[in-house]
Order: sequence, then structure tokens, then C-alpha cells
Amino acid sequence: MIQLNVTIMGHSYTLACKEGEEATLQQAVAYLDEKMCVIRDSGKIKGNDRIAVMAALGIAAELLSTQPGDGPFAGMTVAEWKQSIAAMHTVLDEALTPQENLF
Repeated sequence: MIQLNVTIMGHSYTLACKEGEEATLQQAVAYLDEKMCVIRDSGKIKGNDRIAVMAALGIAAELLSTQPGDGPFAGMTVAEWKQSIAAMHTVLDEALTPQENLF
């Protein structure tokens, strides 16, 4: 295992990876950084944790949409897929909103 220093949304991280997999990890970091920066720059979502969750959901949806089979997005049109992702964003926004004055 080797250590690789990377930057995601301006924050430095040290990651471990197998020798020979550095380029793949760098590509993954660049892709994640791009997705997170786009979400951050839209101004609609605040907080790195929310941005990370939304980026992860988007990337997971992209992955699932490329795989054949009977996954959660199988048989959906692109418009239906986007509608499902938007609904997930809404649910996550509500779930991640700090609860004030609970008592």
C-alpha cells in the first residue's frame, strides 16, 4: 500500500491505495471533486456533509444507470431518473436540516 495526498474541495486528504492504482484513484478524486464543486457552486446546498451526500447519490445513480438488470433505476427514462434523483435530494435536504427547538 502507498499513500497518496489529494485535495477535494480545497481540503487535503491522505489516502491509501495499492501500488499501480494511483492513476485510477487520482481520476476518482478528480471526478468527485468536480461533482462536489458543481453542487457547492450552485449555492443550493450548504455544508460539506450535505454536498458529499448529494455527490455520492449522483455518482451512485450514474453507476446504477449504466448497469443492466433490475436495479432501482431499471426501465426508467432519463426524465424519470432525474425526477427520482430530485425527490431524493428533497428528502435528504429535509432529513439533514438541523432540528431546532425540539423541546
